[in-house]
Amino acid sequence: MDRKTHMDAFGATALVLFAANLGFNQVVIKVTNGGFQPVFSAGLRSAGAIVILLLWMKLRGTTFRIDRAAVPAGLLSGVFFAVEFMALFTALDLTTVGRASVMLYSMPVWLALASHLVIPGERLTKLRTLGMALAMGGVALALLDRSSAGASLAGDLLALVAAFCWTGIALCVKITPLSRVAPVHQLMYQLVVSAPVLLLAALFFGDLVRDIGPVHLAGLAYQIVCVASLGFLAWFWLLSIYPAASVASFSFLSPVFAVLLGWALLGEEIAPRVWIALGLVAAGIFLVNRRPRAVRATGAPAR
Repeated sequence: MDRKTHMDAFGATALVLFAANLGFNQVVIKVTNGGFQPVFSAGLRSAGAIVILLLWMKLRGTTFRIDRAAVPAGLLSGVFFAVEFMALFTALDLTTVGRASVMLYSMPVWLALASHLVIPGERLTKLRTLGMALAMGGVALALLDRSSAGASLAGDLLALVAAFCWTGIALCVKITPLSRVAPVHQLMYQLVVSAPVLLLAALFFGDLVRDIGPVHLAGLAYQIVCVASLGFLAWFWLLSIYPAASVASFSFLSPVFAVLLGWALLGEEIAPRVWIALGLVAAGIFLVNRRPRAVRATGAPAR
């Protein structure tokens, strides 16, 4: 498809479906943890995604090219990726999908703050500052609320660590030579580094398997194919077609879907404060990614 200057119906539909996919993935991870130790499951996911990605590259006639200047940043992004999913999978073993999602999807807020500090031109506007304040208030509210069934402070904090690591990956892509590397190769760096790190780390977290059944194997396969490989490639493809700010503005839907699906499919009890926290985080993400009309009309890059 040709590059678009604005979001159309196809793009909006695809991004809503992608957000729902990410939200559903939080439920799948929690269910899959019933059959696999969380860190081991994360390692298997990365290893399986490497295979899918290599097959996709072969079909496309693409080879993995190593840019020496990008290797340090690529390795660092892989370490961030490993720690992110070690933290997230463990978090979902301890706390609810809803609470973990509120923490994880606060990532755009931390990225906006970090960009303000380290990237020239990525200054915080009044609108983005308001968005950050709302989202941070939502995270604080969720952390302080201990009334939800299944709530775990350790799990909540681990999900927040995952958000920080996700921010680190985004910064690697934005401010290092890794930005010159094709998205498929960026993803390959993250998978190739994280797979052995996670699989080795899993040896220190107890038994590798729990009570494996068909649902756990199906969940692992879903994560490998629909999220960690082809899912992320679909995101990069959409990002190559539509304006980055427009694509990013749909990110507020992912925690909404995750909380709703955790409630609908797992029967999670979501306390009123968590619903309020979700609303604050979603509104904050939307404002952080929103651009003034004058800036959007000029086609200026995201800031």
